[in-house]
Amino acid sequence: MKMSKEKKEWVNQDHVIEEKIAEFIKQKPSARNKYLKEMIATLFKLVDEAGTNKDLDLVQTTLKELRKSLKIFAPFRDTLKVCIFGSARTKEDSPNYIMTEDFAKKITKKGFMVITGAGGGIMEAGNKGSEVNMSFGVNINLPFEQTANKYIKDDPKLVNFNYFFNRKVTFVKESDAAVIFPGGFGTHDEGFELLTLIQTGRCHPRPIIFMESPDGTYWERWQEFIEKELLANGYISPKDMNMFSVHTDVEGAVAEIMEFYKNYHSTLHTKQGTSIRLNSILTDSALEQINKNFKDICKSGDYAIVSAANVSWDSEEYPDKKRLVFKFNNMDFGRLMELIKFINTI
Repeated sequence: MKMSKEKKEWVNQDHVIEEKIAEFIKQKPSARNKYLKEMIATLFKLVDEAGTNKDLDLVQTTLKELRKSLKIFAPFRDTLKVCIFGSARTKEDSPNYIMTEDFAKKITKKGFMVITGAGGGIMEAGNKGSEVNMSFGVNINLPFEQTANKYIKDDPKLVNFNYFFNRKVTFVKESDAAVIFPGGFGTHDEGFELLTLIQTGRCHPRPIIFMESPDGTYWERWQEFIEKELLANGYISPKDMNMFSVHTDVEGAVAEIMEFYKNYHSTLHTKQGTSIRLNSILTDSALEQINKNFKDICKSGDYAIVSAANVSWDSEEYPDKKRLVFKFNNMDFGRLMELIKFINTI
């Protein structure tokens, strides 16, 4: 089958563009040039293929917002961070506001940074309670209700977004734990988004804590709904219940977050396998227990402890960390959370 004239012209034009891009990026030698080449090529094609100028406005704004976000968070990349979610309408004298402020104070004293949505209520309490220079704000530009609170307003670690999806990417990408106080639709959206991403393996494992004052029933009733409607009807599995916890005390929430990163450092999933980076070495006895107790999520072979240099697909980041390497079944992420918790106890 012969290629049409129009198709030939399109292919030739595409080839010319790629050649010119390659020639251009040679002027800026970098190990990241392969990404630069593909990104520029994608933009060239996108400009031609976009349906309307509104499509291009969306892409342009998205790229600008992500660039600014990456730039602001980059200097703090190796500092663990906790997202705090909750209602913007929570009053300053509310037990949950006071509890949020206390939690932010205690967790930042432990060296974690805090990320809030930069608005009022629970978000304000999170920024207010944080130690100096230990919090971020990722604000959404809305025509009503939300402006950056006074505790983060003039901080260089404030990012403003026009699009909720960019803001969500930043919340998830830059955080290592989440604490969620009572709130409205937005709070549930943020909480369920995190649970969905962990359940499907689209973000790295982390503690997700639903928290409120001891006299509240908000999350107690929410968990009852989850158990009676979602779990009982088979919409989620029992293992999925390992992905979150409910707390009514600040000390317990702080302790759970600290415990999660006691030995566990981070995770990398690839086609070659899964690598859990460790803060300290596991004993032979511990490895034996893992191979016995968590065989169900290892689809072939055994778990092994190896150095970064011996994992070709995970040797660049954190070269000083030992790895627990295995062939994860890429399904049971609730059980993966159990494995991480087990690693932290031995």
